[in-house]
Amino acid sequence: MIVMKFGGSSVKDATKMREVAEIVKSRLDRKPIVVLSAVKGITDNLILALDESLNEKFDAYNEIVKKHKEIINDLGLDESLVDDELDELKEALAVNSKVKEKDAKILDYISFFGERMSTKIFAGHMTKIGIKAEAFVSGDIGLLTDSGFGDATILESSFDKMEKSISKIKVLPVVTGFGGKDEDGEFTTFNRGGSDYVAALFGAAVDAEEIQIWTDVNGVMTTDPRIVKEAKTISEISFSEASELAYFGAKVLHPKTILPAIEKNIPVKVLNTYEPNHPGTTILNKVDGKGSVKAIACKKDVTLVWINSTRMLNSHGFLAKIFTVFEKYSKSVDMIATSEVSVSLTVDDDSNLDKIKKELSKIAEVEIEKGKAIVCVVGEAMKNVPGIAGKIFSCLGKGDFNIEMISQGASEINIGFVVENDRAEDAVRVLHKEYFG
Repeated sequence: MIVMKFGGSSVKDATKMREVAEIVKSRLDRKPIVVLSAVKGITDNLILALDESLNEKFDAYNEIVKKHKEIINDLGLDESLVDDELDELKEALAVNSKVKEKDAKILDYISFFGERMSTKIFAGHMTKIGIKAEAFVSGDIGLLTDSGFGDATILESSFDKMEKSISKIKVLPVVTGFGGKDEDGEFTTFNRGGSDYVAALFGAAVDAEEIQIWTDVNGVMTTDPRIVKEAKTISEISFSEASELAYFGAKVLHPKTILPAIEKNIPVKVLNTYEPNHPGTTILNKVDGKGSVKAIACKKDVTLVWINSTRMLNSHGFLAKIFTVFEKYSKSVDMIATSEVSVSLTVDDDSNLDKIKKELSKIAEVEIEKGKAIVCVVGEAMKNVPGIAGKIFSCLGKGDFNIEMISQGASEINIGFVVENDRAEDAVRVLHKEYFG
């Protein structure tokens, strides 16, 4: 059994749905579970529709109707196929135009309509071409979460429920991505990109032989092809390397995607719906340590925080005090570097930083610098190759880059550094040329 997840760009219109159907059809012997995102652009339109409902406008809703009807008609399906969902959505927006709510719970409910409709359309098309299929809402076949709307957490009991539900399905299951349901039956989401995570969760539940993430690029690349057009596909990459790349800016995978696969040692393939014969990238628990640098990632618009105090010298508990403040304001840290009297670290955004700075100023001098970027060089074999760091920074020195912070992960599979936003892409290009030609 395999799990095949297709993103929004893979089901954006009738043409792409037909192409995806052929891809699925070619793998029926492997008993696929299909997980779908919403049609491309629909989630954004649903969020816009919720916003418009506060002002009693329904333009975005009308666009949603138009797009789905267009796909249904092009596929020659019953025009009323998703009328129940469209009517329910219209009623919900009409009610919301009176009560004027926009909390995380209503946002999850509204934004989930995209997956509910794309799965029904795709299952309808598969059935029409002779492959019996049925659409399922993930939460109705066992994927239960807590009530953390917008960023839900799966309940451990879900895995048995999901496995039992799938084992009873005798047709091709087409399952909603994005999230599940809580124990009260309310829709919950794992945040944007969560469809990859849903695929991995079902893969873990059924002990799939493989999880396939179908997207619009040829796998995981040596860097972002929008920055370096010569970027190459990496044929095999480890879970650890993929995690680092996902966290530090690679856009192919949702960072949570690989976690269930790691636990079950299930290979994850990243494939391209636009080039279905391309081998893509296989993500494994362990790979042969060939070469050194595997890829270069870039994460822009981070904030650099400098914390300096001579009171740190030979004292204990100082770092604990710093991170107690960050924990108090639920602020996660990307990278950190320390010396005898200072700590430098990066965060994703500047929310609550004024409060954090105020508290930390009682024990240290604090400076905050915005508009920075992290460039991360990743490779599990780097720890076995002497001189990697020297080569990286020698290369950057020739390009007159101002490196403001350097950090190496404890696992020694990444070396990260901070530069100005407007120099980040140049740094990526220089390093990519050095390592990949």
